[in-house]
Amino acid sequence: MLSGITMGQYLPGRSPVHRMDPRAKLLAAALVVPAILLAGFWPAITAVTLWLAVVSGLSGLRPGVYWRSMKPLWVLLLLSFTMQAFFTPGEPLVHLGWINISEPGLVQGALLLWRLGILLVVASVITFTTTPLQLTNGLEWLLSPLIRLRVPVRELAMIMNLALRFVPTLFDEARLLLMAQQSRGADFTHGSIRERVRGLVPFMVPLLTNIFRRADDLALAMELRCYQVGAPRSRLTELRFVAGDYAAIAATAMLLVFVWGTRLMW
Repeated sequence: MLSGITMGQYLPGRSPVHRMDPRAKLLAAALVVPAILLAGFWPAITAVTLWLAVVSGLSGLRPGVYWRSMKPLWVLLLLSFTMQAFFTPGEPLVHLGWINISEPGLVQGALLLWRLGILLVVASVITFTTTPLQLTNGLEWLLSPLIRLRVPVRELAMIMNLALRFVPTLFDEARLLLMAQQSRGADFTHGSIRERVRGLVPFMVPLLTNIFRRADDLALAMELRCYQVGAPRSRLTELRFVAGDYAAIAATAMLLVFVWGTRLMW
């Protein structure tokens, strides 16, 4: 069952994170992102990791769910680590021709791998525990100050939400097409690089075709539901902050202050 879970998919539940106001989740994420980027020493790294462990535990989802959602992106993560390990200057620990692996490179690569992994888990927590409608309302509320600058906030929030929710569709289509191609004898793991790239052509063409077809179906569904750009819209459920939402924002703000303080001290 977990093999079909991808980032951007909503998983119903009744956990404390599910019950949080979407605006509180987005505000907490906006506060924790700079904390992740500023964390460069062990106290800060430990604090951010513990914060994420508590949040993911309160989401009521098993760790395997987050692992499966990040699995398609491990190639990008490992590539980022390799680039840092190979091209960061420093005293080489391993020297193989033009490849120099230094201790600063390994440290910077591990730190980059940790940061990217934490950011992906934070994004997964938000999308797994927030419905598309809640996410759209939360984004619209956060961007509401831009209305004074004549920015189409509602349309912008809807576009961001649709783009985010299209990620599971993309992965599902790619997985189904890959299984269909492999059942017909296609092999994407053997041969030279040129042969592998050539073998991806019969895979990419139907993938793009199906994606455009899904996008056209989505546009037609929105049109049939009388969606109009710029039209005023009401909400079935009004968003309200509760004590837990304020506590989550305050805890994340304290985490950011602690990380900033450790960076100034060290």
